Amino acid sequence: MSRRGTAEKRTAKSDPIFRNRLVNMVVNRIMKDGKKSLAYQILYRAVKKIQQKTETNPLLVLRRAIRRVTPNIGVKTRRNKKGSTRKVPIEIGSKQGRALAIRWLLEASQKRPGRNMAFKLSSELVDAAKGSGGAIRKKEATHRMAEANRALAHFR
Repeated sequence: MSRRGTAEKRTAKSDPIFRNRLVNMVVNRIMKDGKKSLAYQILYRAVKKIQQKTETNPLLVLRRAIRRVTPNIGVKTRRNKKGSTRKVPIEIGSKQGRALAIRWLLEASQKRPGRNMAFKLSSELVDAAKGSGGAIRKKEATHRMAEANRALAHFR
């Protein structure tokens, strides 16, 4: 137990152009080696491509994609007394679900074939908003695994 007391919750900052916290969360996940300006460039180029493709508000597409990919249930590995491991289904909170969704979207966009990251990210976001793409497949696989192991839910 800590002697210092609890740390106060910090709210995420919003990005300079859209003034949106979700955009800043995505930028922080894109960023590698502390290169935040490059991460902003990638995301803003992807947003511009989404605007050209769909001719709708790109922030709505981003929100819809993240909402579609966010899982409600996941699996956690638990070891029983005999030493064998089991995947136990657990419910996922909204913050953790959003973090997983952003991570899955970025992983799926990095695996896509294409010219540059902005192009791949924009394609993945549009696909996820429509209900297809690699991140959606990852969510469905997680849900299938949790459904298959539903009998182990009492090990939680």
